[in-house]
Amino acid sequence: MGDKSKKPDQVVYNEETEKYEAGLLPYATNSSAPKITPTDLTGWKNSNVSKVNHQIKTEYEELRNQYEKLMAQFEYNNLIYSAEFSFEPIVGQTYHLYKKKNGNIFLSIISPNECNFQFKGSFKLNEDKMWIRLNTKANTKSLK
Repeated sequence: MGDKSKKPDQVVYNEETEKYEAGLLPYATNSSAPKITPTDLTGWKNSNVSKVNHQIKTEYEELRNQYEKLMAQFEYNNLIYSAEFSFEPIVGQTYHLYKKKNGNIFLSIISPNECNFQFKGSFKLNEDKMWIRLNTKANTKSLK
C-alpha cells in the first residue's frame, strides 16, 4: 500500500494508517449507497422520561416521608430530654408526657386516666436511649 498517489473522491482512504476505511464508517461514502434516515426516538424518549420521572418522584416522596418521621422523632426526643423528671427512666418501660398549667413539660409514670394534666403522649425508652412514640389516640396530636 505504498502507493501515495491521489485517490478519487469516492474512495475512502486513510493516509495515516494507509488503509481503506469505507466499510468502517457509520455513514454512506458514495452516491449509490442507500439513504440513511435517523429513527424517530421521540415516542420512546417521552415514555421513558415519564417512567423515570415517576420513579424519581416516588423515591423523593419516600425520602421526604422518612425525613419527616426522623425530624418528628428528633423533636419529641429533644422535648422529652428537656422535660422535667426526677427519676432515671428504665429501658422498655412506658412513660407519659404532660404539660402543666404553667407551661412546663414533665415526664411521669402516671397514666393519662389517673391525672388531670394535659396529656402530650406516651413513650417508651429503647436500648439506644431513644424515645419511641407509642400509638395512642392522644398521640396523633402535635406535641407542642
